[in-house]
This record gives sequence, structure tokens and C-alpha cells, in this order.
Amino acid sequence: MSEPQPRGAERDLYRDTWVRYLGEMGEAFRSLVPAAVVWLSYGVASSYVLADAIDKGKKAGEVPSPEAGRSARVTVAVVDTFVWQALASVAIPGFTINRVCAASLYVLGTATRWPLAVRKWTTTALGLLTIPIIIHPIDRSVDFLLDSSLRKLYPSVGKPSSS
Repeated sequence: MSEPQPRGAERDLYRDTWVRYLGEMGEAFRSLVPAAVVWLSYGVASSYVLADAIDKGKKAGEVPSPEAGRSARVTVAVVDTFVWQALASVAIPGFTINRVCAASLYVLGTATRWPLAVRKWTTTALGLLTIPIIIHPIDRSVDFLLDSSLRKLYPSVGKPSSS
């Protein structure tokens, strides 16, 4: 899921566990479940994004520092985490899995005579198998995007490290 943690390092619930992949899993199952289930998975994923932003803001606020620097650090932590997670854990992977599944369902429909149920389950399996392949490239791309844009606007006191 992510790079190995150094011994004794704290595991980040929001970036280092399966919880992060709930939105993508909803997209992978889109051909098998009602649309409401897919939207529910996005609701869960969005709640997770918000929870991570709040968590990182709280942790930034707990670091001892002058009060003026504290509010900037908390704001930067919340904004950076929210934007990063919204892009890296919801929008880009959701779109990618959606397109992989749509393309595979189309190709299976034109290239095989498999029953629709088999094509849908195969599409779901391909979508699920795609998730671990796309996550790290997307993470690095979002890091690059934010480093090249939004993170240049932050005050130096509050600059977060890349994910």
C-alpha cells in the first residue's frame, strides 16, 4: 500500500491502510451494484478525506510554537491534506478506475461471447487489481502537482512535507 515504515514509526491510518481505497472499490463494483452504492462509497471516501484533514490540522496545532505560527501551520495542514487526499485518494483514482472498468467492459463485450454477468465480474476484478498499481504513481503525481502550485503559496512556517 505504501512504502515500508521505519521501525517505531507511527502508522498513518489515512495514508497507510486499506480505508483509503474505499472510493476506488466503489468504482470497481459499479457494473455490479446500484449507482447508490457507488455514491455511498464516495461519501465514505469523502468523509475519510475530511477526517484526515481534521486529524492533520489537530496534530499541527499540537506542535509547540508561537500562537501566530500555530494558526498558519494548522490552516496549511488542513488545506494541504484536504486537497492532496481529494485528488490522490478520490478524484484521480476514481476517474482512472472508472475508465479502466468502462474500457474493459466494452472490450470484453466486443472481443468475447462471455455472458454479461461474467464480463461484469471480470471488469470488477480488473478494476480491483488496478488499484494497487495506480496508487503510488498517482500519489507522486499529486505531490509534484501540489509542490509545483499550491505549496508555493504557503508561508514557510507551515510548509508540509510531501506525502
